[in-house]
Amino acid sequence: MELVIRNTANQPIYEQIYSQIRAQIIAGTLRPGDALPSIRALAKDLRISVITTKRAYDELEADGFLYTVAGKGCFVAEKNLDLVREHQLKELEDHLSAAAELAKSCGPSREELTEMLRIFMEEQP
Repeated sequence: MELVIRNTANQPIYEQIYSQIRAQIIAGTLRPGDALPSIRALAKDLRISVITTKRAYDELEADGFLYTVAGKGCFVAEKNLDLVREHQLKELEDHLSAAAELAKSCGPSREELTEMLRIFMEEQP
């Protein structure tokens, strides 16, 4: 499992860990039943607080991405990927709604908006 922590990001470190592990689970890089590094080992590898790592793992568990086995560690949970996708689509709709409101105030044409979206989509890996 590879995680990249950016100290210059405006996102808290635990959220960076959460979002990267979540993305790896959704992408299938981490599969159901896969063991994650222990909280202490990950904290040591990333040179961050154990509390920060624990918070990320706790939130992943609360959202159903991980489960903990006492004395054995944290593992990737079975996840209903349709439910995850639905949540992501809802989030996308919220962002597009906010973008549409902003677009109304500065008045770009539909063609300009389409071109902007096409450019952003091409820039993503």
